[in-house]
Amino acid sequence: MTDPIELWAVTLSSVALLSLLSFVGLLALSRRRSGLDALIPHLVALAAGSLLGTALLHVLPRAIDELGTGLPLFLLLTGSFVVFFALEKFLWAHHHGEEEFEGHHHGPKPVVMMNLIGDGLHNFVDGVIITASFQVDISVGAAATLAVAIHEIPQEIGDFGVLIHGGLSVKRALFLNFLSATMAILGAVVSLLVGAESQKFVAYLLPVAAANFLYIAAADLIPELHRERGGKKALVQVALVVLGVLLMLGVKLLAE
Repeated sequence: MTDPIELWAVTLSSVALLSLLSFVGLLALSRRRSGLDALIPHLVALAAGSLLGTALLHVLPRAIDELGTGLPLFLLLTGSFVVFFALEKFLWAHHHGEEEFEGHHHGPKPVVMMNLIGDGLHNFVDGVIITASFQVDISVGAAATLAVAIHEIPQEIGDFGVLIHGGLSVKRALFLNFLSATMAILGAVVSLLVGAESQKFVAYLLPVAAANFLYIAAADLIPELHRERGGKKALVQVALVVLGVLLMLGVKLLAE
């Protein structure tokens, strides 16, 4: 068991550094706007693959470990998927309602809010998981932090691309992506304060996070990719989706 003061220090330092990974998108996208626009479809494809891989290879298996394979897990998964559909329908209705009233609308697309909700929830869970790992041993916590960091880099790049694609400026996308990333710090603080009881709460958040990632990938990102025509573009997008999945698979294999 890690000393309490040391536990707080290493845990909060680790999740704070992880939060800074939200700026990784800036390294790839801070060039010319024309280059940024050309990269967006590729980043959307990568994000779709990494979200599918995260949901099906990381989050859902962990939820099964915690809750089993009974009906409650799949009711929560299915119910969350439907709730996210309803939420997006409401957001779209608000989006288009303003457009009809004002004649035009330049606000962000609903996928922005959906992405921020799901990513924030996922980051919160990551913060709790990292804290639990450090509670076991410093080396276990360090390994968990590294695994999450490797997992977060492609996802953060993809998330940043989704936010830009959704209509945000680069500065606003960076700020909101960082704000979402700081949910890991909140998750860590809650876990440190509550202790073992937080794990029970997280168990029920996992299917919700999985449903959100699946919904964004299947309902928002993949349909958007179908707008791009041409055999060469299709091959590139399929390759990037597969790459996103393989990256998440590689992280899973490294962590085992």
